[in-house]
Amino acid sequence: MRYRLLIVDDEADGRDALAELAQRWGYDVLTASDGTEALRRAIEWHPDLLLTDLVMPNMDGLWLLRALRAELPDVPVVLLTGRGTVQTAVQAIKEGAWDFIEKPLDPARLRVVVERALEKQETLREVQVLRRRLAALGPGTELIGQGAAMQQVAELARRVAPANASVVVTGESGTGKEVLARAIHALSPRKDRPFVALNCSAIPPTLIESELFGYERGAFTGADQRRPGNFEMAHRGTLFLDEIGELPLEMQGKFLRVLEERRLRRLGGKAEVDVDVRVLCATNRDLKEQIRAGRFREDLFFRLHVFTIPLPPLRDRREDVPLLVQHFIEKFAGETGKHVRGVTPAALEVLQGYAWPGNIRELRNTVERGMILADGDLIGEEHLPPDMRPSVAVSGEAGIRLPLGVPLREVEKEYLLASLRRNGGNKARTAEVLGISEKTLYNKLHRYAERARDRAELVEDPEA
Repeated sequence: MRYRLLIVDDEADGRDALAELAQRWGYDVLTASDGTEALRRAIEWHPDLLLTDLVMPNMDGLWLLRALRAELPDVPVVLLTGRGTVQTAVQAIKEGAWDFIEKPLDPARLRVVVERALEKQETLREVQVLRRRLAALGPGTELIGQGAAMQQVAELARRVAPANASVVVTGESGTGKEVLARAIHALSPRKDRPFVALNCSAIPPTLIESELFGYERGAFTGADQRRPGNFEMAHRGTLFLDEIGELPLEMQGKFLRVLEERRLRRLGGKAEVDVDVRVLCATNRDLKEQIRAGRFREDLFFRLHVFTIPLPPLRDRREDVPLLVQHFIEKFAGETGKHVRGVTPAALEVLQGYAWPGNIRELRNTVERGMILADGDLIGEEHLPPDMRPSVAVSGEAGIRLPLGVPLREVEKEYLLASLRRNGGNKARTAEVLGISEKTLYNKLHRYAERARDRAELVEDPEA
């Protein structure tokens, strides 16, 4: 993709020189001699970036900035300013300009500013695409993902939702089992009825019966009034039991009876109560192994396992990370009032490369942390947890390994090439990070290429 630059300057020589420089860098260029002409061309041409002189007769750069904010608010503006107008340029930054550069122009500095502005512009475009994809997933559920694995999960959910069958959702902790259960409920004929969730591992064994079936007044000390259980509260709706493998063995028989007969007796009660409940369960354990160990009833297993949906861990669906990140940004932006709109490409690279042992729950917490720390409208690499950043990761994935005795020039070469890869091939940013000029970087890369060609020629013609 070739980016479009609109260059505005009332001095023809400066305007033409900038246009020639930008074209050499690979950009499509259009020029204008004043603010009025620039605004007209911007509306017609839709540039990716506008580079304008600040001081011009008639309509100056500040006027153009304000007019462009009204017409094309997403187009970044970079101002060119002399020493006497720096204060005005600072004011322009407050009004929405991307940056300003003092004259005489330093081409290396100009290129870095332009590339960063375009990089952010591309990030914001991707944010808009992700928002459209999120909207296309449909309201009412948070089942986020467009990769093959999650498309299969979504298809299974759509197929089983209209039925009344029990469903067991399997997967590691934090993969979103309750989210999937809520999606099945939202797609079912019971969607307007209650969805009641209970985590079996969070309830003490002595209280699980009263939580599920309720109790009558006087059933035990402190029972001063009748209380319905989760089954009754979910009547005509859906009961979701998380970590079903943790249900005490002595309770499993009573639970199976309620599933079979669709009626229950409250703790301390004599009469039976009819219940119409669809049961969805989730577990991160192997229930067949639990059966072999004598901790889970086989008859209950077969009663529940009418339909099973396995949820993949996040490390196996990395293609969904950008969509999930954007979903959580939108969610927390609404809750916190912060104006974070997305993540930088470097931060997204880290997020997609991370193993996510805590799955989506860990990703959610990471995005929330990043939004708390971010001051601008993008979450950067510096806002991620320290142990997640490649530069300090103990795994060594972002480092380079070289055996002892390697010549120093080879160490320099490997480090430079690794830095270039780390910055996505962006030479201007790599030079800035390494603290060298862009010209020096190009010279080194040229030398490496020449050495590679020389070695290749020696291999092809050993007699030479």
